[in-house]
Amino acid sequence: MQKTKRVCLWSGPRNISTALMYSFAQRGDTKVFDEPLYAYYLKRHPQAHSYHPGTEDILATMENDGYKVVDMMLNDNEKAVLFFKHMTHHLLDLDRSFMHKTINVILTRDPKDMLPSLDKIIKNPKLEDVGYKLHIELLEYFQKNDIPFTVLDSKRVLENPKVVLSKLCEFIDIPFEKCMLSWKAQQLQEDGIWAKYWYSNVHKSTGFIKYRPKEEPFPEHLKPLYQVSNVYYQKLLKYAL
Repeated sequence: MQKTKRVCLWSGPRNISTALMYSFAQRGDTKVFDEPLYAYYLKRHPQAHSYHPGTEDILATMENDGYKVVDMMLNDNEKAVLFFKHMTHHLLDLDRSFMHKTINVILTRDPKDMLPSLDKIIKNPKLEDVGYKLHIELLEYFQKNDIPFTVLDSKRVLENPKVVLSKLCEFIDIPFEKCMLSWKAQQLQEDGIWAKYWYSNVHKSTGFIKYRPKEEPFPEHLKPLYQVSNVYYQKLLKYAL
């Protein structure tokens, strides 16, 4: 029996991570998981429960113990490929040694595009909410511990999904399948209970939406966060497929 490939997508919010989850869900050999560490994060973080929509439902319906989630990730063998969509900030202080046994992909997005989108749901986000600094810390952890990884940039995916996804599949060591480029406009049964707050655009989509720069002026109150985030983003971009 072929060894199960356990793909961990380490994303920040509003980074087309849900579209990538939908993409992998089209494969017959793949099972997808939507942010399985979300309840662990909400239970352990001292403030997040107060500004994340749907907190009580998430805590009531998902596993709150991060180590039980990791155990599930490492022992589920239902399909040949398991695709775990994660938010990097959900890790908190979780022991990361399990990443030696997973295929690790960092997903990033230009903060000029991402921050205004996040601000519409979580007002005045902080650096810890947006993922850029945490992504660099994770990248450095991979390098220090000789853990293979790759980086995806959301804009590059949207500009040429077939090329970038082909490279990603090569990294994972699975064949690229054309079905990954399109899907029906609907909600996945694997969507998290929070989908109604975050996934409206993906539910209307039938594939990766062509990249378009934002036309509205960048919000003034987000400019300090952009300055800091962009320094980390430029470092990540050097590793992107």
